[in-house]
Amino acid sequence: MAFVRLEQTALAYPTRDGDVLALDNADLAIQAGEFTAVVGPSGCGKSTLMRLVTGLRRPTRGHVIVDGREVVGPLKFVGMAFQNATLLPWRTVLDNLLLPLEIVEPHRSNLRRRRREYVAKAEHLLETVGLARFGRKYPWELSGGMQQRVSLCRALIHEPKLLMLDEPFAALDAFTREELWCVLRDLWQEQRFTVILVTHDLREATFLADSIHVMSARPGRILHRHEIDLPRPRDLEICYDQRFVDIVHTLRQQIKGVRQR
Repeated sequence: MAFVRLEQTALAYPTRDGDVLALDNADLAIQAGEFTAVVGPSGCGKSTLMRLVTGLRRPTRGHVIVDGREVVGPLKFVGMAFQNATLLPWRTVLDNLLLPLEIVEPHRSNLRRRRREYVAKAEHLLETVGLARFGRKYPWELSGGMQQRVSLCRALIHEPKLLMLDEPFAALDAFTREELWCVLRDLWQEQRFTVILVTHDLREATFLADSIHVMSARPGRILHRHEIDLPRPRDLEICYDQRFVDIVHTLRQQIKGVRQR
Protein backbone atom coordinates (compact mmCIF):
# COMPACT_ATOMS: atom_id res chain seq x y z
CA MET A 1 0.00 0.00 0.00
CA ALA A 2 1.28 3.46 -0.92
CA PHE A 3 2.41 5.67 1.96
CA VAL A 4 0.83 8.77 0.36
CA ARG A 5 -2.27 8.48 -1.83
CA LEU A 6 -4.49 11.04 -3.49
CA GLU A 7 -7.64 9.57 -5.00
CA GLN A 8 -9.69 11.76 -7.37
CA THR A 9 -8.79 14.69 -5.15
CA ALA A 10 -10.04 18.20 -5.80
CA LEU A 11 -9.73 21.48 -3.94
CA ALA A 12 -11.61 24.70 -4.67
CA TYR A 13 -10.74 28.01 -2.98
CA PRO A 14 -13.65 30.38 -2.24
CA THR A 15 -13.29 33.89 -3.67
CA ARG A 16 -15.56 36.92 -3.93
CA ASP A 17 -16.36 35.90 -7.51
CA GLY A 18 -17.08 32.25 -6.72
CA ASP A 19 -14.99 29.15 -6.12
CA VAL A 20 -11.68 28.73 -7.98
CA LEU A 21 -10.74 25.13 -8.67
CA ALA A 22 -7.02 24.73 -7.92
CA LEU A 23 -6.75 20.93 -8.07
CA ASP A 24 -9.10 18.54 -9.85
CA ASN A 25 -9.22 14.73 -10.00
CA ALA A 26 -5.62 14.41 -8.87
CA ASP A 27 -4.36 10.84 -8.42
CA LEU A 28 -1.01 10.20 -6.79
CA ALA A 29 0.71 7.22 -5.13
CA ILE A 30 4.05 7.46 -3.32
CA GLN A 31 5.70 4.51 -1.58
CA ALA A 32 7.33 4.69 1.86
CA GLY A 33 10.92 5.86 1.53
CA GLU A 34 10.39 7.14 -2.01
CA PHE A 35 11.84 10.48 -3.11
CA THR A 36 9.35 12.05 -5.50
CA ALA A 37 9.31 15.44 -7.19
CA VAL A 38 6.34 17.41 -8.48
CA VAL A 39 6.87 19.82 -11.39
CA GLY A 40 4.59 21.90 -13.58
CA PRO A 41 3.82 25.44 -14.73
CA SER A 42 3.34 28.24 -12.23
CA GLY A 43 -0.08 28.22 -10.60
CA CYS A 44 -0.75 24.57 -11.41
CA GLY A 45 -1.53 23.58 -7.82
CA LYS A 46 1.82 22.20 -6.60
CA SER A 47 1.65 24.08 -3.30
CA THR A 48 -2.05 23.20 -2.97
CA LEU A 49 -1.08 19.54 -3.23
CA MET A 50 1.39 20.04 -0.37
CA ARG A 51 -1.27 21.63 1.84
CA LEU A 52 -3.58 18.69 1.22
CA VAL A 53 -0.96 16.05 2.00
CA THR A 54 0.09 17.75 5.24
CA GLY A 55 -3.51 18.27 6.36
CA LEU A 56 -3.39 22.05 6.28
CA ARG A 57 -6.37 22.00 3.90
CA ARG A 58 -9.24 19.53 3.51
CA PRO A 59 -10.14 18.43 -0.02
CA THR A 60 -13.36 19.62 -1.59
CA ARG A 61 -13.74 16.19 -3.11
CA GLY A 62 -11.85 12.89 -3.06
CA HIS A 63 -9.47 11.38 -0.54
CA VAL A 64 -6.02 12.09 0.89
CA ILE A 65 -4.52 9.10 2.69
CA VAL A 66 -1.15 9.13 4.44
CA ASP A 67 0.33 6.17 6.32
CA GLY A 68 -2.91 4.23 5.93
CA ARG A 69 -5.22 6.90 7.38
CA GLU A 70 -7.45 9.55 5.88
CA VAL A 71 -5.96 12.99 6.52
CA VAL A 72 -8.42 15.06 8.57
CA GLY A 73 -6.08 17.62 10.14
CA PRO A 74 -2.42 18.72 10.36
CA LEU A 75 -0.04 15.76 10.54
CA LYS A 76 2.52 15.67 13.35
CA PHE A 77 5.03 13.38 11.64
CA VAL A 78 5.76 15.77 8.76
CA GLY A 79 8.85 17.95 8.37
CA MET A 80 8.68 21.00 6.10
CA ALA A 81 11.18 23.35 4.47
CA PHE A 82 10.43 26.28 2.19
CA GLN A 83 12.13 28.67 -0.23
CA ASN A 84 12.94 31.01 2.67
CA ALA A 85 14.63 29.46 5.69
CA THR A 86 12.22 31.24 8.11
CA LEU A 87 14.63 30.94 11.04
CA LEU A 88 13.82 33.00 14.14
CA PRO A 89 16.49 35.74 14.26
CA TRP A 90 16.48 36.03 18.07
CA ARG A 91 17.25 32.33 18.56
CA THR A 92 20.60 30.69 18.01
CA VAL A 93 21.01 28.03 15.32
CA LEU A 94 20.78 25.32 17.98
CA ASP A 95 17.63 26.78 19.51
CA ASN A 96 16.09 27.10 16.05
CA LEU A 97 16.74 23.40 15.50
CA LEU A 98 15.13 22.48 18.80
CA LEU A 99 11.97 24.49 18.05
CA PRO A 100 9.92 21.56 16.59
CA LEU A 101 10.70 19.53 19.71
CA GLU A 102 9.05 22.27 21.80
CA ILE A 103 5.86 21.85 19.76
CA VAL A 104 5.49 18.24 18.62
CA GLU A 105 4.55 15.45 21.00
CA PRO A 106 5.92 13.28 22.48
CA HIS A 107 9.11 15.37 22.25
CA ARG A 108 7.49 18.39 23.91
CA SER A 109 6.76 16.42 27.08
CA ASN A 110 10.25 14.91 27.09
CA LEU A 111 12.29 17.99 26.18
CA ARG A 112 13.23 19.08 29.68
CA ARG A 113 14.21 15.56 30.78
CA ARG A 114 15.99 14.60 27.56
CA ARG A 115 17.38 17.98 26.54
CA ARG A 116 21.02 16.81 26.58
CA GLU A 117 20.11 13.95 24.23
CA TYR A 118 18.19 16.26 21.89
CA VAL A 119 21.03 18.80 21.82
CA ALA A 120 23.49 16.03 20.90
CA LYS A 121 21.16 14.96 18.10
CA ALA A 122 20.89 18.54 16.81
CA GLU A 123 24.66 18.94 16.89
CA HIS A 124 25.04 15.68 14.95
CA LEU A 125 22.67 16.95 12.28
CA LEU A 126 24.61 20.20 12.02
CA GLU A 127 27.84 18.24 11.64
CA THR A 128 26.22 16.11 8.92
CA VAL A 129 25.47 19.21 6.83
CA GLY A 130 28.87 20.80 7.42
CA LEU A 131 27.86 23.22 10.18
CA ALA A 132 29.67 21.78 13.18
CA ARG A 133 30.41 24.46 15.81
CA PHE A 134 27.81 26.84 14.34
CA GLY A 135 25.17 26.04 16.96
CA ARG A 136 25.78 29.22 18.95
CA LYS A 137 25.61 31.50 15.90
CA TYR A 138 22.50 33.51 15.02
CA PRO A 139 20.79 33.22 11.62
CA TRP A 140 21.90 36.70 10.56
CA GLU A 141 25.52 35.55 10.97
CA LEU A 142 25.06 32.83 8.32
CA SER A 143 24.96 32.91 4.53
CA GLY A 144 21.77 32.03 2.68
CA GLY A 145 23.05 28.55 1.91
CA MET A 146 24.01 27.95 5.53
CA GLN A 147 20.58 29.11 6.70
CA GLN A 148 18.92 26.66 4.33
CA ARG A 149 21.08 23.84 5.73
CA VAL A 150 19.80 24.76 9.19
CA SER A 151 16.25 24.77 7.83
CA LEU A 152 16.71 21.21 6.53
CA CYS A 153 18.07 20.09 9.89
CA ARG A 154 15.13 21.68 11.70
CA ALA A 155 12.72 19.86 9.40
CA LEU A 156 14.38 16.54 10.30
CA ILE A 157 15.10 16.94 14.02
CA HIS A 158 11.90 15.17 15.10
CA GLU A 159 12.54 12.26 12.70
CA PRO A 160 9.52 12.82 10.44
CA LYS A 161 8.18 10.00 8.31
CA LEU A 162 7.47 12.51 5.54
CA LEU A 163 9.54 15.50 4.41
CA MET A 164 7.77 18.16 2.35
CA LEU A 165 9.99 20.58 0.43
CA ASP A 166 8.53 23.62 -1.34
CA GLU A 167 11.24 24.98 -3.66
CA PRO A 168 13.78 25.00 -0.82
CA PHE A 169 16.78 26.01 -2.97
CA ALA A 170 15.15 28.41 -5.44
CA ALA A 171 16.60 31.56 -3.86
CA LEU A 172 20.20 30.31 -3.88
CA ASP A 173 22.95 30.70 -6.46
CA ALA A 174 23.65 27.75 -8.77
CA PHE A 175 26.76 26.49 -6.96
CA THR A 176 25.18 26.65 -3.49
CA ARG A 177 22.04 24.99 -4.86
CA GLU A 178 24.03 22.04 -6.19
CA GLU A 179 25.90 21.72 -2.90
CA LEU A 180 22.58 21.45 -1.08
CA TRP A 181 21.31 18.86 -3.55
CA CYS A 182 24.16 16.69 -2.34
CA VAL A 183 23.44 17.49 1.32
CA LEU A 184 19.80 16.47 0.87
CA ARG A 185 20.81 13.38 -1.12
CA ASP A 186 23.10 12.24 1.70
CA LEU A 187 20.52 12.90 4.44
CA TRP A 188 17.88 10.95 2.52
CA GLN A 189 20.21 8.03 1.79
CA GLU A 190 21.12 7.83 5.48
CA GLN A 191 17.58 8.01 6.89
CA ARG A 192 15.27 7.01 3.97
CA PHE A 193 12.29 9.16 4.93
CA THR A 194 9.61 9.76 2.28
CA VAL A 195 10.09 13.03 0.37
CA ILE A 196 7.81 15.18 -1.77
CA LEU A 197 9.80 17.95 -3.46
CA VAL A 198 7.97 20.76 -5.27
CA THR A 199 10.33 22.50 -7.67
CA HIS A 200 10.57 24.42 -10.94
CA ASP A 201 14.13 23.19 -11.45
CA LEU A 202 13.96 20.14 -13.72
CA ARG A 203 17.64 19.30 -13.18
CA GLU A 204 17.08 19.36 -9.43
CA ALA A 205 14.10 17.03 -9.74
CA THR A 206 16.00 14.61 -11.99
CA PHE A 207 19.11 14.57 -9.80
CA LEU A 208 17.27 13.94 -6.53
CA ALA A 209 14.11 11.99 -7.28
CA ASP A 210 13.10 8.36 -7.77
CA SER A 211 9.97 9.56 -9.58
CA ILE A 212 8.76 12.83 -11.07
CA HIS A 213 5.12 13.84 -11.47
CA VAL A 214 4.21 16.42 -14.10
CA MET A 215 1.12 18.52 -13.39
CA SER A 216 -1.25 20.21 -15.81
CA ALA A 217 -2.11 23.90 -15.79
CA ARG A 218 -4.82 24.93 -13.34
CA PRO A 219 -6.90 23.15 -12.29
CA GLY A 220 -4.00 20.85 -11.55
CA ARG A 221 -4.00 17.18 -12.46
CA ILE A 222 -1.17 14.65 -12.52
CA LEU A 223 -0.54 14.10 -16.24
CA HIS A 224 2.68 12.07 -16.26
CA ARG A 225 4.77 9.99 -13.88
CA HIS A 226 8.41 9.36 -14.76
CA GLU A 227 10.47 6.67 -13.07
CA ILE A 228 14.04 7.93 -12.80
CA ASP A 229 16.23 4.86 -13.24
CA LEU A 230 19.57 6.66 -12.96
CA PRO A 231 21.92 4.72 -10.64
CA ARG A 232 22.40 5.74 -7.00
CA PRO A 233 24.29 7.22 -5.30
CA ARG A 234 24.32 10.04 -7.84
CA ASP A 235 27.25 12.38 -8.29
CA LEU A 236 26.86 15.82 -9.84
CA GLU A 237 28.73 14.56 -12.90
CA ILE A 238 25.60 12.61 -13.83
CA CYS A 239 24.01 15.93 -14.82
CA TYR A 240 26.13 15.74 -18.00
CA ASP A 241 25.12 12.17 -18.82
CA GLN A 242 22.99 11.88 -21.96
CA ARG A 243 20.31 9.90 -20.11
CA PHE A 244 20.00 12.74 -17.59
CA VAL A 245 19.82 15.36 -20.34
CA ASP A 246 17.14 13.35 -22.17
CA ILE A 247 14.95 13.17 -19.03
CA VAL A 248 15.22 16.93 -18.46
CA HIS A 249 14.40 17.57 -22.13
CA THR A 250 11.33 15.32 -21.97
CA LEU A 251 10.08 17.09 -18.83
CA ARG A 252 10.66 20.48 -20.42
CA GLN A 253 8.71 19.52 -23.53
CA GLN A 254 5.80 18.18 -21.49
CA ILE A 255 5.57 21.36 -19.40
CA LYS A 256 5.90 23.48 -22.54
CA GLY A 257 2.96 21.57 -24.01
CA VAL A 258 0.90 22.15 -20.87
CA ARG A 259 1.61 25.89 -20.93
CA GLN A 260 0.48 26.18 -24.54
CA ARG A 261 -2.94 24.61 -23.94
